[in-house]
Amino acid sequence: MEKIKTSGGGPAVVALAAGTFSVVTTEMLPVGLLTPIGEDLGVSGGTAGLTMTVPGLVAAVAAPAVTAAAGRLDRRPLLVGLMVLLAAADLLSARAPNIEVLVGLRVLVGVCIGGVWAVAAGLAPRLVPAASVGLATSVVFSGIAVASVLGVPAGAFLGAAGGWRLPFAVVGALALAVAVALAVLLPPLPAERATTAGAMRALLRRTPVRAGLLAVLLLVSGHFAGYTFIRPALERVPGADAGAVGTLLLAYGVAGVAGNFLAGAAAARRPRRVLLVLSCALAVVIPAVSAAPRGTTLAAGGLLVVWGLAYGGVSVGTQSWLTAAAPHAREAASALFVAVFNVAIALGALLGGRAVDAVSVPAALWLGGVLALGALVTVAVARRPAG
Repeated sequence: MEKIKTSGGGPAVVALAAGTFSVVTTEMLPVGLLTPIGEDLGVSGGTAGLTMTVPGLVAAVAAPAVTAAAGRLDRRPLLVGLMVLLAAADLLSARAPNIEVLVGLRVLVGVCIGGVWAVAAGLAPRLVPAASVGLATSVVFSGIAVASVLGVPAGAFLGAAGGWRLPFAVVGALALAVAVALAVLLPPLPAERATTAGAMRALLRRTPVRAGLLAVLLLVSGHFAGYTFIRPALERVPGADAGAVGTLLLAYGVAGVAGNFLAGAAAARRPRRVLLVLSCALAVVIPAVSAAPRGTTLAAGGLLVVWGLAYGGVSVGTQSWLTAAAPHAREAASALFVAVFNVAIALGALLGGRAVDAVSVPAALWLGGVLALGALVTVAVARRPAG
């Protein structure tokens, strides 16, 4: 084991971060492309939102299922295989002739998201010396954080330049390159122990774990109820053409990366306080964006910066809570975290889509604020994790 930890650990960790970046970018890609996808394939915005809902649901099942089914299989070929599958799904999505084929390919994307995210999350301690585990884990999770906040504006810019199919092709090529990097840079990683369904059930009996997972569900579903439809919301702002929307989303992305590191530094010591602040901010700012059409692009940009700062800290904040609540079962906690996170993505996109189709785009944003308010109440009344 020491040989693994001292030879090439840094590049291997970076390759893992690239892998998590690739899967989460693929998952988030439709957010900035819903309007052109719907127009090209002849479906409503709510139906186009299924490209977000379906992979989220599949990933929620795949995270614990892949972790349990992998047993003692070496993690290196498992990760490489999942990345090759992701590349194939993305490249085929770029040529999808209709919404049915595109949604079917997003099922494969969901398997890759759940599998890669859950397996990669626990590998840092096996790649670097003990003193560097904290930093290495942050780097692996940074791929998720950066993808969540930068993947959407990058996809929107590419879509504006070459149509919605171009971003899928680019991310597919990236996934293929990451598969090669993982094959070259990762050492053999035979499983140390199998994570069983029983271990996950045992964690769910712990009150702080349940509270943390409920906070994840409410915060992330609230975010995606509004953010899945942020492009049509911003298109209602005077002067917000495709280029301006891309710029606004980029401002959100930069703020989100900053929020990730700002919250990460504080959440390691005070996860409850951090989650209270983040929940309160999201409960206010998400509905506030519904008023953006009565303002200017500058005002909309200011709201998106606050939104990005708050949501950028959600992943690291909730992960810190769960780590403190289950310090001796991190792999099982990570599998549950990934499962609930992706259920929340799917649920948020689904509820937001129904709100858009039944009422309006602003209704989806108000729904997001209500769900974030529920997270605020959950964290406020929950017993603090003891770890």
